[in-house]
Amino acid sequence: MEQENVIRQENPRTGVHVLISLSVYIGLYFFLSMVLSVAAYLGLGLSGVHGSYTLSQYAVIQIASLLASVLPALFVLKYCDSRPFSDLGLSIRGRWKDFLYGLLVAVLLYGIGFGLSLALGEVRIMGVHFSFTNLAGSFGVCILIALTEEIMIRGYVLGRLLRTRLNKFLSLLISSVLFSLMHLFNPNVAFLPMLNLVLAGCLLGAAFLYTRNLWFPISLHLFWNWLQGPVLGYKVSGIELCPPMLQLQLPENTILNGGTFGFEGSIICTILMIVLTGGIIWYFERRKYN
Repeated sequence: MEQENVIRQENPRTGVHVLISLSVYIGLYFFLSMVLSVAAYLGLGLSGVHGSYTLSQYAVIQIASLLASVLPALFVLKYCDSRPFSDLGLSIRGRWKDFLYGLLVAVLLYGIGFGLSLALGEVRIMGVHFSFTNLAGSFGVCILIALTEEIMIRGYVLGRLLRTRLNKFLSLLISSVLFSLMHLFNPNVAFLPMLNLVLAGCLLGAAFLYTRNLWFPISLHLFWNWLQGPVLGYKVSGIELCPPMLQLQLPENTILNGGTFGFEGSIICTILMIVLTGGIIWYFERRKYN
């Protein structure tokens, strides 16, 4: 992740203007998300109950969510903020390393977290079921999820806050709280999972504070979800996308294994995210002053 001089000078925006921009964007997102999701549910004949969908049905739903994320961003950037679409941070020039770093951080997090859970007896592998169709299909769905949530939360919301005089770490926290609230109605949500989702938002957004580019958080988000659920066998934020490769058994639901919410509900995950977020911020702050 190369640091670059991305701070653009612009006239200070009033708090009212920022609030209007964010409100319009979020309002349009939820409106479009509702309309497109209802259309998808009706078109596919779905009940709206998570866990009863096929991967192709999940993909259609996520495409609707992606459109609900991107289209309002195009509108608000042009007509409210007078900013180019490139402000979302989707430039791919020279960013293949960021994608690789996202993969490496996800592998590191789950290598340590899953390894500790196994060593402590908090999870047991009861079997292995390899299905190329499930792994490939779920990978595609995870790409759509990562694009949707990163464009919305890091690309627009955090990017918009960073163009104000607000402290960058406060901006990161605000966007991370919003990220956690997007999962408020997920199955089996509780205090620790919500806290961990705030921390996950901080981890995903930490590098964006310095690079203003989304490919590291997109990659980390993608592999975070895919490794956690379809590969290792945890629920992903309380949801099972498909039959996983590893068949896990939890001796009991505890804060060490995350219970029915998945690894994101684990105190092990809490500690790892704090350490990794601190490491990313330390890395960029050190580069900035050297």
